Amino acid sequence: MSFRLDGRVALVTGAATGIGEATARRLANYGARVCIVDIDPEAASEAAARLSSAGHESQIITADVSVPEDADRMVSEALERLGQIDILVNNAGIAGKSAPLWEQTDEDWGRIVGINLHGVFYCCRAVVPHMRERNQGRIINVASIAGKEGNPLAAPYSTTKAAVIGLTKALAKEVVSESIRVNCVAPAVIQTRILDQMSQQHIDYMVSKIPLGRVGTPEEVAAVIHFLASDDSSFVTGQCYDVSGEEPPIEGGSGHLSLIVGRGRKTA
Repeated sequence: MSFRLDGRVALVTGAATGIGEATARRLANYGARVCIVDIDPEAASEAAARLSSAGHESQIITADVSVPEDADRMVSEALERLGQIDILVNNAGIAGKSAPLWEQTDEDWGRIVGINLHGVFYCCRAVVPHMRERNQGRIINVASIAGKEGNPLAAPYSTTKAAVIGLTKALAKEVVSESIRVNCVAPAVIQTRILDQMSQQHIDYMVSKIPLGRVGTPEEVAAVIHFLASDDSSFVTGQCYDVSGEEPPIEGGSGHLSLIVGRGRKTA
């Protein structure tokens, strides 16, 4: 029965494909009622159909998370249809173009900041009042190893993901006394459509930094998100969990301890 989510409602943004879809499927498999939030209604419908074929019902909300009114409407519609929101997974994001900083235009910068950072802020701001009223909730933001390391040819992306980590830690401290846990995950290279937005040079550079020597899968990221969405993470908040194919060091101990439900690497 560990990690069960029966009776919970989960909103997952960018849930039509990739990490978002894998997360929606994982949470549904463990009993959650899932709301697929995506900017692409056709892709969202296809994802919902795949969930249905696996025996899970889902709701679809079309929204552009970079628009504050859409984030507010997303929460209002979810509450109208499902009555509550227990879990928010802020997954929607884009990579932007692979180019040095001096070749990034104002439009490039504005688009990626709008979706990757503003979108997380708007969705958190929209859902937190409801979670505070109920004195419970889980928020999981999808950051990136790029937000810790800073990837060349990806200054806007790296900047937004670093900001998401900071936002996560700040919000976690603001709601810690209200039984709301806020954490984030920092994936390395994951095999999703977002790689189509990157140059092969950029991809090769990132893979070269992964000790396991391969890209990760959406399901591997979804497993960590699931833990953070569950009651089993009740003593975890304000943390950033790497999903990076790398064993973080444990001070004064042996590395095998990190096998216990994905040890998070705490960031300052």
